[in-house]
Amino acid sequence: MFTMTGNSENQIYMEKYMRNQFKFLGLKAPERKAQSKSFIKSSKKAPLNEVLAEIETLYQRPFREYQYVAVDIGDANVKRLTFDDIQTLTKYIQIKSWWDTVDSWRKTFEKYVRLHPEQKERIFNLFYQHDNFWMRRVAITLQLLEKETLDTGLLTKAIEYDIETNAFFIQKAIGWALRNYSKFNPQWVTTFMSEHQLSKLAVKEGSEYL
Repeated sequence: MFTMTGNSENQIYMEKYMRNQFKFLGLKAPERKAQSKSFIKSSKKAPLNEVLAEIETLYQRPFREYQYVAVDIGDANVKRLTFDDIQTLTKYIQIKSWWDTVDSWRKTFEKYVRLHPEQKERIFNLFYQHDNFWMRRVAITLQLLEKETLDTGLLTKAIEYDIETNAFFIQKAIGWALRNYSKFNPQWVTTFMSEHQLSKLAVKEGSEYL
């Protein structure tokens, strides 16, 4: 069984940073990645069903760093994933949910979309209008790093669905998505913001570069 050696000096600080919601080994990202490098590398040669089973096992472990490794394994194997695999992985957005793992998984889903652009709307619909607001956060930020390929129709749908949702992480996501796209298409974002009643937080975040 894969295990990592903790660092007690960082443990209390890291748990406090995450509002004491999770237990930590105390491994910062560089140290965690160094300890898990060979394990993640070997996953690329393992049968995909074993990889998915390992992700499930890691999510059952009590220390948060093991969830981070689970995300890293999914990301390392993204080129091998099918739509059904992606659909399976979305359940981890809803388990032990907080911004750290949710936003890390988003990167994997975004990479999958870049590899399979014809499936973008299908992937988007896994998250759009979901009962779980963390899933909807991914709908809003799914295209976060896209520029000319960003589908403004999908972004508009995601934002409009949650425009009156009070959850901080939803409003932050709306502003984040608009801010990033404004770097590429400031006119579209300016027009969008003028035509919608956005929260103060979303406006503050979204207009940072305008």
